[in-house]
Amino acid sequence: MTETLAQPPSHGPLTAADVMQPALSTVEPEDHAAAAAYLMRHAGATALVVVDGDQTKRPLGLVTEADIVRAVADKKDLDQIRIRDLMTMNPTVITADTTVREAAEAMLAGHFRHLPVVSDAGLIGIVDIADVCRALLDVPS
Repeated sequence: MTETLAQPPSHGPLTAADVMQPALSTVEPEDHAAAAAYLMRHAGATALVVVDGDQTKRPLGLVTEADIVRAVADKKDLDQIRIRDLMTMNPTVITADTTVREAAEAMLAGHFRHLPVVSDAGLIGIVDIADVCRALLDVPS
C-alpha cells in the first residue's frame, strides 16, 4: 500500500508578509530614550520604529538596543536624551511582497538587523534577522 502525504500549497518564495511581526510599539522623535528602553523591555523588542505620528505612521528612523547601550555607555541620561539624538535616520524599508531572500540581502548589504515593512498606508510591521533566519532555515517560530 502506498500512502501519499498531502503537501501544503506553495505560493512561491516566502515574503515579508509571511514572517513579519506587527510593529505594535512605535516611538516618536521627541520621546525620551528611557521610554524607548521601557517599551523594548516590555514588548520583548530589539528595535522600535520611529514614526512621524499616529496619523501616518511613516517610518522616520529606527532606535535599537545597541543605540540605548551606546547612550548608557556614554553616560547619557536616558530621561533627558531624545530618541531623535539616538535613532538611525531614514531606514531602509521593504514592502509585504519583498521576498525573505531580498530582505536578507538588504540586511547584509546595509549591515543592519531590522527592516520596517510599509504599505501605502504607512508602517505595517517589522522583520528582524531572526525572522529571516528562521524562514531561510525553515525553522518554526
